[in-house]
Amino acid sequence: MKLKSYFSGTVEAAVELARRELGEDALLVNARPATLETRHLGAYEVVFSAPTAGVVAAPPTDRLSRDIAEMRREIERLAKSLGGTRMFTNSRDSNPPEIYSRLIVNELDAMLAQSVAQGTPVDDLFEIDATLGRRGAERAVIAFTGPPGAGKTTTLIKLAALFGLTSRRPAQIVTTDVFRIAAADQLRWLAGILGIGCDVVETPGGLAQVLEEHRSKDMVFIDTPGLARSEMADGADLARLIAAHPEIDTHLVLPASMKPEDMTGAIDRYSIFKPSKLLFTHLDETERFGGLVNQAAKYRLPLSFLAFGQQIPDDLEPATKERIRALVLSASPESWSPARSAHAAA
Repeated sequence: MKLKSYFSGTVEAAVELARRELGEDALLVNARPATLETRHLGAYEVVFSAPTAGVVAAPPTDRLSRDIAEMRREIERLAKSLGGTRMFTNSRDSNPPEIYSRLIVNELDAMLAQSVAQGTPVDDLFEIDATLGRRGAERAVIAFTGPPGAGKTTTLIKLAALFGLTSRRPAQIVTTDVFRIAAADQLRWLAGILGIGCDVVETPGGLAQVLEEHRSKDMVFIDTPGLARSEMADGADLARLIAAHPEIDTHLVLPASMKPEDMTGAIDRYSIFKPSKLLFTHLDETERFGGLVNQAAKYRLPLSFLAFGQQIPDDLEPATKERIRALVLSASPESWSPARSAHAAA
């Protein structure tokens, strides 16, 4: 068995080239955008496997036969998900290969991209829930959790200004972030500018007590520490309280610029907080937005808000189907930023 890569301007052209040379029995192993080092060869790299000429394998045992059959089925499944001209024959779109290629470039999962290329609306891949607080609760208690540097504190302040201050609803900020030096002081200072009270609690029990003390407040915003992979055990007690509290609506905050595998790892680690929504920040730092839909679809968590800068509260907006669709399908980020559009109009 040998592996060979083919480069071309589109996935479909590379597949055709490989099959002409290796034959119809060749198996597609992988398809991906070319790296910076190989992009001069073509926009996409498609890897195929084919039997090595002249090599005769020994008769396999029953177990080995089953293993080989299982591997073949898995590779065929991968081939169907990653592309080939045959898989688009029933698509309702007039030019499905181009849509598929665009979605792959924007880092949408290959199976989701195939589904869209075959006619599934992008809107059907994910859900939206841009609400604050649990449905049916008497007040909105919102916690923001996520990895270090995700933008939790800035996002909290934006939402507190947008929904607490602007709507004139009684609000309170609570921080449990006693891990970072001066983190609580920074949040107190920002809360003071907004004219919103701010409490600092050091234990899960302290958080439960503060929530009871501020039961008269319509909105309570909870900031949590950004825990590195090695620090997750330090936040286990806090995570259990937040996950079990009947009022707390937890938004998992992730940078849109995060690598897909790191995004998945972060969601897995922070699952101990039982997040109910995904909130993406740093949209201004990437041009690939497929990861937003990938994670929402994989974990069945709705998207809540999108943040794309540091201005408070302007650089924040509720997630909508229209905005996410535009991000995933667009090749240019200039077309979606409200801030940029406003500046252009001026």
